[in-house]
Formats: sequence, structure tokens, C-alpha cells
Amino acid sequence: MSIVVVGSIAFDDVQTDKGSVKDALGGSALYFSAAASLFAPVHLVGVVGGDFPMEEIAFLNARGVNTDCLDVVENGKTFRWSGVYETDMNKRRTAVLALNVFERFDPMLDDRCRSARYVFLANIDPELQERVLDQVVSPEFVALDTMECYILQKREALRGVLRRIDLLFINDSEAQILTGLSNVVAAAESLLDLGPRYVVVKKGEHGSLLISRGGIFVVPAYPLRKVIDPTGAGDSYAGGVVGYLAETGAHDEGTLRKAVVCGGIVASFAVEGFSLDRLRDISRNDVERRMEHFRAVTGF
Repeated sequence: MSIVVVGSIAFDDVQTDKGSVKDALGGSALYFSAAASLFAPVHLVGVVGGDFPMEEIAFLNARGVNTDCLDVVENGKTFRWSGVYETDMNKRRTAVLALNVFERFDPMLDDRCRSARYVFLANIDPELQERVLDQVVSPEFVALDTMECYILQKREALRGVLRRIDLLFINDSEAQILTGLSNVVAAAESLLDLGPRYVVVKKGEHGSLLISRGGIFVVPAYPLRKVIDPTGAGDSYAGGVVGYLAETGAHDEGTLRKAVVCGGIVASFAVEGFSLDRLRDISRNDVERRMEHFRAVTGF
């Protein structure tokens, strides 16, 4: 089944203790699409300026990503982000944030996007997320990501859209801010009262939690000896989760548990290189091989 993703597309300048890149492809919609397209067809909705190199995302088209709803503003500039990571890559500093054409982003879906059965609303303004849901016709499963600035500045709009979704992706600090609860498990369980059937709490190198009315599922992160760039890891994770669900056509709790494991595996590839470098090169078979290794190192 197909997925529609609505999110940002950006140029990233990134510096870590492993190196740096400039004008690299980034943004939530690209990371998600590169990950999810390993499993299912994706419709990408976003906006870029006339400076965006469309040939650089030809690999996504080859994987079945439909870019008909990618709005190109010829006289505009693409969203730009610059960040510096400390040696502890959980800590980063934003040096430049220039929204450019993304500041006036007004997502419009065509018929194919509106009929997609699976929807991923990346971490954009919750008012835009609501506007997208108003255009989608009877989606089977809706997943949403958010970020701290919207929790702080658009809390009521965010609470409104949470009532319309099935799965919320959120990191541990955001869950605590949104609920006012310091315990992550209690915070995630409280979020279920806001509307979603499932909550995934992302804990970076410490893995993730899947919380539902049925209980708690804990997933460690895939063990890596070297991390190059954590940018886009959360969006790649979401792409693996939603992509797996769309591939199976199911979204019961058992399938969700397999999906969050798959999401962690896909994210483990993403952080092994800058930008989309690793996601560009891997195949579905690579994911399966790493899944088998993960089963071996976590079984007892």
C-alpha cells in the first residue's frame, strides 16, 4: 500500500567529530522517503526553491517515490539548516536556520496523494498537519512526528491533530514537556489519552519504547561501532516503521512491534554516513540481513 509523506526538504551543512558536509540533501521528507521507499511506494509532498538539484533525488524516483506534489518555487531558495554536533552526538547546536520557501509552505495533495492508505505527517506546523488530514480521503493509518518548538508554541493546535492520528513519534524530552511528567513511561501512557492508539518514544542510542493500551515494548538500538552523522535518524526510523506497516498492510500491535524493530535497523544505516549517503545505497536485502543479526544479538 502507498504512503504519503508531508515534510521539509532542505540543504544541510553538518559538522561532527567525524567530518563535515556542506549543501547536503536533508529534511524530514527526504529522509523518510529514502527509508520508507525500501518497503512501499511513497508520495512525497514538499517545497523547494529553484536552486534545488532535482537530479540528486532521481534515486528516489527509481525506488517508486512519486514527486508530482513537490512544489518548485523557481525564484525562491530552498530551506537551509546548519548544525554542529558535539563529541556526544546527543548534543547539537543550530548555527543557521533559514526557512526560505518553506516559510510559506501550503501543502496541496493531488488525487494519488489524497487516496494513499498510510500517511506520515513529519515535524511541521500542526496547523499544516491538520490541513493535510483534511485533504486525505479515509486513510487507514496516520502517523505523526512533532518537535519541541510546536509543543511550546502551538500546543492547542498540536493537541487537536493528535486526536486524529494512530501513531505518535516523539522523543523522551518532548514527551516530558508535552505532558509535564518526568517519568518517560508515565508520560507516554498519558499521551494515549490525547488520541493516538500507539506512542513511540525515541531514545536515540538507547533505542525506543512502543506504548499502547496493550502494554510496553522495549527495543534497544542496533549496536554500531561508528556513528558518522545522526541527522535524520528519527525520520529514517519513522520511514522504516511506516514503510514496514504499508508493506504488510497491517497495523495490529504484533505488526507494530516488528515495525519498530525494523525502524531502528533502517535508522542504524542512516547514521553511518552523512546526509542520504547510506540510505541511497542500501537495499531491502541489506535491511533483512541486519535484522537477522539483531535477532541474534538480542535473543536469549
